[in-house]
Amino acid sequence: MKYDLVLLHAPSVYDFRKNSLLAGPISDVVPSSPVFEMYPIGLTSIADYLEQYGLRVKIINIANRMLMSESFDVEKKLRNIKTRAFGIDLHWLPHAHGSIELAKLVKELHPTTPIIFGGLSSTYYHKELIEYSFIDFVMRGDSTEKLMLLLMNKLETGNTHYADIPNLTWKKGKEIGYNPITYVPSDLDDVDVPGYRYTVRSVFKYRNFLDPLPYNGWLQYPNTALLTARGCTQNCLICGGSRDAYDQNCNRNQLALRSPKKLIEDIQFISRFSRAPIFILHDLRQGGREYVREFFSGLKELNLKNEIVFELFQYADEEFFKMMEDSCPKYSIEITLETYEEGLRRFNGKFNCTNQKVIETLNFALKHSCKKIDLFFMVGVPGQTYQSAVANIDFCEQIHLACNKDPRIFYFVAPLAPFLDPASPAFEHPEIYGYKKFCHTLEDHRQAICQPSWKHMLSFETKEMTRDDIVNSTYEAAQKLNDFKLRYHLIDKAGHLEIKEKIEKSQAYIEKIDYILALPVEQQKPELDKLQEEIEQLNKYSICGKNELKWEVQKNYANFFSLALVGLEQLYEEYKIKFKHMLQPQHRYQFKLDAERRKADM
Repeated sequence: MKYDLVLLHAPSVYDFRKNSLLAGPISDVVPSSPVFEMYPIGLTSIADYLEQYGLRVKIINIANRMLMSESFDVEKKLRNIKTRAFGIDLHWLPHAHGSIELAKLVKELHPTTPIIFGGLSSTYYHKELIEYSFIDFVMRGDSTEKLMLLLMNKLETGNTHYADIPNLTWKKGKEIGYNPITYVPSDLDDVDVPGYRYTVRSVFKYRNFLDPLPYNGWLQYPNTALLTARGCTQNCLICGGSRDAYDQNCNRNQLALRSPKKLIEDIQFISRFSRAPIFILHDLRQGGREYVREFFSGLKELNLKNEIVFELFQYADEEFFKMMEDSCPKYSIEITLETYEEGLRRFNGKFNCTNQKVIETLNFALKHSCKKIDLFFMVGVPGQTYQSAVANIDFCEQIHLACNKDPRIFYFVAPLAPFLDPASPAFEHPEIYGYKKFCHTLEDHRQAICQPSWKHMLSFETKEMTRDDIVNSTYEAAQKLNDFKLRYHLIDKAGHLEIKEKIEKSQAYIEKIDYILALPVEQQKPELDKLQEEIEQLNKYSICGKNELKWEVQKNYANFFSLALVGLEQLYEEYKIKFKHMLQPQHRYQFKLDAERRKADM
C-alpha cells in the first residue's frame, strides 16, 4: 500500500460545476465559498497523530481541487490511489450531498477498500450513514485521533472484531454494531489541533502542495487557526457546538482544553512559516482567569509578528483588553452579536448583556489598540421578527456614533442558513424555540442543499418569519447596511454600487427561480442552466465586500530561510519516525496501542 489512510474533503454539492445553485449569502462570512471547500481542522490532527506511529496519511481537499480547476478530474485522481482505507468528513451538514456522492464514487473505484466517516454531523446521523452499502464505518465523537489508530491497527492485521473500539459504528456483512461513546478525553494536550506540523511535512513528503490546501485562495492569504477547546460552556440555542449539543451528540459534559503552553508552542511554530493572522477559536475565557493570564503571559514572550484574532462570547472588561494590548503587538476580535434585542440575546444565550455593555466592550477594545473588530448580526434567530432583523442596522449606527465613528469596526449581516445545526436545542426542540423544521433526516438535508436557490435550501421557518421573510429581510438589512457604510465612508461609492447591484440581482434571481420551479419538471433544468454563469458571480460575496473579512498583511510568509528550515526539520522528524518503526516488530504501534485502548476504556 502506498498509503495507510487517505482523508478526503467533499464539496457541499458534488456536481456544483454543472448545476445552477443560487447559494446567495450563506457563506459570505466564512473564509470558504458556497462550495464550503474549507475542511475541518480535525483532519490534520488525525493525520498528524497517525503519522507519529509510522502510518502514511494523505489529505486531499477534493472540493478545493474542483474549485481551482474546471478540468480537475476527480475520478482520475482517485482511481490510482492505493490505500488501506479512505476517510471522508461529514462535519458540517451542508456537505450532506457531496460527502455521500464522493463515498459512492470511491467505492465504485475501490470496492474492497473500507470507507470511514467522521465529524459532528456524521456522529448525529451515524445510523443513517451505516445503512449505505458503500460506507463501512462511522467514527463518532469529537476526539477520534486515538480511536482511528485503533481502527487502523485492526484493518492492518485483518482483525474484524470491532466491538472493542469505543465510539465506533461498524458493519460486517449484514451485522451492524453501535459501540457506545465512552472515549471522551478531558484535555487536548496529547494531540496537535490542528496538526500544522503534519501539513508542512506532507508537502515535502508527498510532493504535492495543492491537495492539502485548506481553502481557495489560501496561498494568497494563508490564515491559520488554533482550537482552544472541544465542548463549550455556552448553550446557544442554534449552535450544534453548544453545551447541550455536545452532551447529547458526543457524550461530552465538560470542556476539554488545550493548555496555554501548547497553544503558545503552536503559535510559535506557525509564526516560523506564516505572517498571516492566527485565529484563536472559542473564547479563551472559557478556561478561567488563570488560564487567560497564563496564555497572555506566554504570548508576550514571543514578540510575535503575526496578528492574533480572538473570539468573544460575552462582555469583556477593560482589564482583558489591557492584557491583550500588553502581550500582543497586533490583535483583532470577532463578536457574533446576532441581534440588537437584549431579550432575544438573553433567550438565545449569545452575548447576554445590555446594549450599553456591548458598546462598552467595543470601546475598551478600541482604546487598547485593537486593529479590527468584526461584528456579526444574523437573520433567523429565535424570536426575531422581520422588523427586528432590519432594525439591527439601526443599532449598527448607534454603535458607530457611540464609538466615535471609528472605522476599525466592520459590520456584517448574514442569514442563519442553510440549515439548523443538528443536536442544537433549536433542532431538537423546535416547537419550544419557535421553529418549524422542513428537514429531519440526513436524506432531507441532502435533497435540500441541491435546491436551486438558498431560499429553498432553508431547512426551517420560524413562528415569526416564513422562508420568504427570512430571504427578504436578509436582503433588505444588507441593503440598509450597505447604505449605512457609504454614508459613514466605511466603503467607497464603487464598492457600494457593486454590493447594491448584487443584492438587487440576487432578489431578481430568487423570483426567476421561483417562476422556473413552478414550470413542468422537464422544463426546469434547461431554464436553470441559462442562469448559471451569472449565478456563479452572484454567489461570490453577494451581500458584503470581498475584502471586508480580510486582515491587512504586508507579508504573508516568513523569509525563505525560515521556510526552508521548517521544511528540513519536518523531513528530519519524518526520517526519525521511519527509523524508529524499522527497529520495531511487525505491529509497530501495538504496545502504545494497548495503552491507548486502556485509556479509551476508562
